[in-house]
Amino acid sequence: MWYAMCVTYLRVLKDEKLCRNCGFCSTVNKCLNVDCIGCLACYYACPYEARKIIEDRSERKTIKIMIDGTWHIVPEKISVKEALKFSGYNIGIYPEEGNIQAPCNLGGCWSCTVIVNGAPLRSCITEVRDGMRVETDTSLVTPLRIIHGPEPHMVGGKATPWTEGKGTRYVEVAIWAAGCNLRCRSCQNYSVTYDNASEPLTPKEAARKVTYYRRIYGVNGMAISGGEPTLNRRWLIEYFRELRRLNPDSEARLHLDSNGTILTPSYIDELVEAGANNIGVEPKGLRLETFMNISGIGDRALAERYLKTSWEAAKYLIDNYKDRVYIGIGIPYNPDFMSYKELAAIGDKIASMDPEVQVCVLDYFPTFRRRNIRRPSYEEMLKVKEILNGTGLKCVIVQTSLGHIGP
Repeated sequence: MWYAMCVTYLRVLKDEKLCRNCGFCSTVNKCLNVDCIGCLACYYACPYEARKIIEDRSERKTIKIMIDGTWHIVPEKISVKEALKFSGYNIGIYPEEGNIQAPCNLGGCWSCTVIVNGAPLRSCITEVRDGMRVETDTSLVTPLRIIHGPEPHMVGGKATPWTEGKGTRYVEVAIWAAGCNLRCRSCQNYSVTYDNASEPLTPKEAARKVTYYRRIYGVNGMAISGGEPTLNRRWLIEYFRELRRLNPDSEARLHLDSNGTILTPSYIDELVEAGANNIGVEPKGLRLETFMNISGIGDRALAERYLKTSWEAAKYLIDNYKDRVYIGIGIPYNPDFMSYKELAAIGDKIASMDPEVQVCVLDYFPTFRRRNIRRPSYEEMLKVKEILNGTGLKCVIVQTSLGHIGP
């Protein structure tokens, strides 16, 4: 009998004292495996932090799997993604890097898809099995993604032009993509972000649904947000191309709202070429410590790269696509994680890029794992707007408990 060398594995256990029996782990973020494989999806998804990581140093049997035509010996009871890493494959987060990309490790984005015994499966949450045949080339397989919606919106998102009359009528239909590369404790849409149980859609299926609802509600805007929609690059590009094909009129707004953390220049170029003409980016802070506090990313080097990429994405859009793309920049605000001083510094940074760019401030409210914070008052948000206008920004919109306050 073959045995793996003694290494440390991870497992997740439920802490019964913290569990609220909310049903999230049985309806939204489901485990697909009989035994824990240490994928950590349930650990990140539990709203009440009732999942705990433990180290497992026990010996494990080894099994044989075929990857791209070559047999490999790997430990049992791990994910296909970890088996690929064990076999020397590079797992990337950014679209241009790695043999496969696994940016979310939650199961919702389907970016890490591989072909297992002839079927597309998510390598991050699928258990490796003896004799399994894995192919990493998915170029001939239609990409998939878990999507929520469409739903009509009276306000829209970061890059919805304020001039469209927000708050007076429907201005957009929106869908939300599951999966995210961040772990925000105050995730404002966590039931979407951590969904790995819903049936995924192809890009064409999603584009047809959005187009249908655009006609039902008589709007020009068609938005995709999340979660983080940019994680599955091939899916998103094909989605925008199909959406543009179905909506060739000049009034159509193809809107992407993103945290910007993996929006590299080449990715932005491809999105614009595919038809995206409204793009919103939300850098979560200016100081690295603030970004890490908001995003939940504990790896300092990765957090620094994410933060740098998001700000560079905003600048790249302004410098290169201001004439073709309506650009919005989002700022999350709550005094629990951001001071007025940092807010003013953010305003100075944006104003140095373009004082007329649309800036939307979201008043982060208590939810998910940050239920003890207080939602900023209406008066506080007016102060936020005053501070940002004072930096020279001309188009500042703030979200408040009483509605949105525009320029």
